[in-house]
Amino acid sequence: MEPAKHKKHSFSIVDFIIRQRKGIEIFFVVLTVISAFCYPLVGVNYDLTKYLPSTTKSEQGLTVMKKEFGYPGTARVMIDDVTFYQAENYKNRIEAIDGVDSVAWCDTVNPAFQANTFIKEKDIKDYYKSGHSVMDIVFKEGDSAKLTSKALDQIKQIAGDKVHITGSAIVAKSLNENLNSEMKNATAIVVVIIVIILFLTTTSWFLPVLFMLVMAIAIIINMGSNIFLGEVSFITSSVAAVLQLAVAMDYSIFFISAFNNERKRGLDLTEAVTNAVRHSAKSILACGLATFFGFIALALMKFSIGFDLGICLAKGIATSVLTVLFLMPALVLRWANLIEKTSHKPLIPPMNRFARGSFKSRYVTLALALLIAVPAFVGKGLNDFTYGSSSLGASPGTKVYEDEQAINKQFGRSNLLLVIVPNTSTVKERQLSQALEDMSITKSVTSYANTVPEGIPESILPKNLTELLHTKDYARILVYVRTKDESQLAFKTSDQIQQTVQKYYPSGSHVVGSTTFAQDIKDTITSDYELVDAISILSVALVIMLAFHSVLLAVLLLVPIEIAVFINMMFPYLVGNKLMFVGYMVVSCIQLGATVDYAILLTNNYLDYRSGMERKEATITAIANTTEPLLTSATILTLVGYTLYNTSSIGAIADIGHLIGRGTILSFLLVVTVLPSLLYLFDKPITKHIAKMRRIGAEKKAKLLAKRERRLNRI
Repeated sequence: MEPAKHKKHSFSIVDFIIRQRKGIEIFFVVLTVISAFCYPLVGVNYDLTKYLPSTTKSEQGLTVMKKEFGYPGTARVMIDDVTFYQAENYKNRIEAIDGVDSVAWCDTVNPAFQANTFIKEKDIKDYYKSGHSVMDIVFKEGDSAKLTSKALDQIKQIAGDKVHITGSAIVAKSLNENLNSEMKNATAIVVVIIVIILFLTTTSWFLPVLFMLVMAIAIIINMGSNIFLGEVSFITSSVAAVLQLAVAMDYSIFFISAFNNERKRGLDLTEAVTNAVRHSAKSILACGLATFFGFIALALMKFSIGFDLGICLAKGIATSVLTVLFLMPALVLRWANLIEKTSHKPLIPPMNRFARGSFKSRYVTLALALLIAVPAFVGKGLNDFTYGSSSLGASPGTKVYEDEQAINKQFGRSNLLLVIVPNTSTVKERQLSQALEDMSITKSVTSYANTVPEGIPESILPKNLTELLHTKDYARILVYVRTKDESQLAFKTSDQIQQTVQKYYPSGSHVVGSTTFAQDIKDTITSDYELVDAISILSVALVIMLAFHSVLLAVLLLVPIEIAVFINMMFPYLVGNKLMFVGYMVVSCIQLGATVDYAILLTNNYLDYRSGMERKEATITAIANTTEPLLTSATILTLVGYTLYNTSSIGAIADIGHLIGRGTILSFLLVVTVLPSLLYLFDKPITKHIAKMRRIGAEKKAKLLAKRERRLNRI
């Protein structure tokens, strides 16, 4: 009886995976079907202001405005080749469209035009000149609302080819329409690229199919489970699936590499799969945890788009790890014959020559990396950023961008700020309106007090006018200024307007608009960055330390990755490119979390080889045997990044793709050159510590076995 009991006590999770593989397959099939059904039900949000903390000024102002007036979308429309009176006709037709709240044009900002008095060109140049007419439109509903989208379509139908449209409403519409088609194209390209790379780097024609199947299941489960979040940001919706595919492919590669090694030893199929799970699980779990915590740090951002993206990416990593460790062994056992029948010789040459070259140049590469680290760190802090949503959908090459340039060329810029003040005094409201009009940067000011002649009772005025500008408790003033939505001048102008409003309404007043949102996003996200970056680094370091039981190894592994991050983030400054800060911040965590896998795998291999080799031989062998799987992983992630960069018209997503692509190349190069140099230099304390930890581990294991034996004997 004792042997049977001993066998029962030695039952492990690996035995469960092998014995219950059919049940595991059924479980994943059911979960995938449910997730596939849930995925289309997940909403997509295009409004970055929803992620601002409720404590910010603009969010508080927006809450008041939504309650009193609604949250209007805005657009700027220019019509070419029209006379003044044709333009007036277009204005009236646009104003009558369902969903349009108001149209600011010559006759609304200057009542003299309504009386058909003599028109002077200098008085109308802000809205009509040289056969071009421009109008500022406020919609009844938000930028992303269906009613607003339909209104924009009707504007295009009315004006035809003559029309140019810019502003937050058309940006939201463009994002909505382009996102799905662009991501479908990007995903198709990514899948083709990954399959080609896997065909070249694996030793079976069927393995790429198996890899893609496992990852597809993990992605569907992850994206479908987002239904518990209700909705995700358009950034998350765009990049989460392709990043999960690219980052988590490593785990399948690790498992199959271990399986092939076991088969080469002559083990039978079941034993080879069992050993492969045991041997690869350490690397997969260590890499998965490091990446998981690298992403989960984003969830700590006060600007909660980080929570949205961080949770989705971290959840994707956890899903991928579990799918590889539980489902992939079952599928390998099911299709082992097919894998072996389609086997072929390696198409990638051995990396021995590269390994020897890397070892010979170890001191040069290490010195260069350390030399460039400091200026790279300084350079990344000098980048110029954008923060708001205005730069998302108007990337060069898009119709929105071309229209914006055409309008700005004729009329300059126009930026709407909405002033919300207590409805306590028409006199005070008129004084504030005049003070705002007197500002040199102001284009026009529309308020109830400066539109309606004194003495006319509100009860006889059109309801649409009063509802636009007045409620029982609040008044709304529409202020158009000649700035971009986001610039130093725009921020300065916004501050001046807020100061002016405060003079007349010290309490209860708010200023809302794309500029104020960008200011609050900037203040929130820049304070987030240092905290998130520090937590990301510390959490990854902690995972490495626990995996290797060494503080020294945690430091050494992070050195090449962090230098690669510094260099990557320095490039935009060197070439003078602006970055969207959300993308910059996200990629800092992604590059750390995704490419630390490379350092973990190389270090694991080095320590394994070091137990039976001298340090030089162990270093060269580790480089040679690690470079090939890392090259596969890095090539996939790099090409995924550059696919996003080249296919997306959305600025933030293109930025993320570019930074990921370049960052992966840098991380790969530094891991296979600088990290081996560090391991070689610090070999003595590393091997001494590892030997000590193995001795302690062996003693604990012996004590545990002895304790178990005593317990069995008592039974």
